Amino acid sequence: MEDLYVTRRKLLRATALAGTALALPFVRGSFAAGKLACGFWDHWVPGANDTLTKLCKEWGDKEKVDVAIDYITSQGDKNLLTIAAEAQSRSGHDILAFPTWYASGNAENLEPVDDIVAGLTEQYGKVTAATEYLGKQKGHWIAVPATVGSQTKPPCARIDLFKQHVGLDLTQMYPAGASPNKELADRWTWDLFLQAAEKCSKAGFPFGMPLGQTTDAVDWVGAVFASYGSVLVDQEGNVTVKSDATKQALEWFKKIVPFLPPDVFAWDDAGNNKWLISGKGALIMNPPSAWAVAKRDAPKVAEQLWTFDPPAGPKGRYDPSLPYFWGIWNFSANKSAAKSLLTYLSQRPQVEQLVAASHGYDLPNFAKLRDFKTWAEEEPPKGTLYNYPPREDLITSIACAPAPTNIATQMYSQATMTKMIARCTQQGESIDRAIAWASDEIEGFMRG
Repeated sequence: MEDLYVTRRKLLRATALAGTALALPFVRGSFAAGKLACGFWDHWVPGANDTLTKLCKEWGDKEKVDVAIDYITSQGDKNLLTIAAEAQSRSGHDILAFPTWYASGNAENLEPVDDIVAGLTEQYGKVTAATEYLGKQKGHWIAVPATVGSQTKPPCARIDLFKQHVGLDLTQMYPAGASPNKELADRWTWDLFLQAAEKCSKAGFPFGMPLGQTTDAVDWVGAVFASYGSVLVDQEGNVTVKSDATKQALEWFKKIVPFLPPDVFAWDDAGNNKWLISGKGALIMNPPSAWAVAKRDAPKVAEQLWTFDPPAGPKGRYDPSLPYFWGIWNFSANKSAAKSLLTYLSQRPQVEQLVAASHGYDLPNFAKLRDFKTWAEEEPPKGTLYNYPPREDLITSIACAPAPTNIATQMYSQATMTKMIARCTQQGESIDRAIAWASDEIEGFMRG
């Protein structure tokens, strides 16, 4: 998923409402007119921006607020540079879109939105643990979990290749329109994943699992570490990477690396997409972007693709996630209107339109907003995205949690986990030496 590519350079640069009967309490009064400037992420899905613009205009017309929207691309880090520039100058948009780590990194400059999130939680259920970890700092919500841009990265695999070479029917294990087949799903572990990777590799269709220093690599690797119970730094800030759980995770990676394409340590975030779309690979872990491009450019591949839950490890089944947020600067001149618009955009009717406009790519963060028909109806094949929204026993995770976010951000951007894997699979180091290196690195992050 190349749109959310994060590097160290980037990180351093940087209400009970229902249907159309919406009661928006924030705007009425002295702020019933005026202007509101919004900086939203420039969506890669054609038409998605148009739907968000339409919704903002509907709200603005009703509330007599002039809404100005800038769609800010993530290419060339323009969105990240905008965040940094506005935080420094304390001027710019009223509302701004914040990728995964950037709301927590700007917490001191953001208006608390506990009132909005409390109302949405009452209506639509809890957000994922990963979303709360990032969006709630020092006991306060500092940004609203956004539908637009939020994603998870479960497996997307070839139905035909799994039947032929693994002997597993993915559409039976995780069917569309029904609960998972418990017997098959219980067997879907990282050990079975390893066996499947070996079989597909020997058949000439290796899994496309990146192991470099970009987000697609760090995210799926983080889910594996979490499922083994490996925590690099605990929530109190103690370095805990030296553990049996970390050793077990690295031992698993030593086994799977020989069955992956030899250049996965050099892949960027486009690598796994291209691998699957080319027809060379049997499986990747990604949001539906690869399927969407295959649908356009390689329809014979697309019609064989199925999205389903990640494997389980000894400590559970973890789904890599990257939430997006909408934040209000605390120097905004129109906070009341900003809160009202974000409340409106977060209601079920609006969220359903945003999900449909993105063809199921955008993923609501609230538990009761994951039953839209879009995921059941997208095709080919019909139901291919039905299992994309996290359900059942899945734990949505963010790599490097539960460390304090200022430390986790550095481990994430420096790709500490994948560098450990590289050291003990490519550079001839022992697992113990790789772990010792990581411990020293993390200690350095804390001193910096």
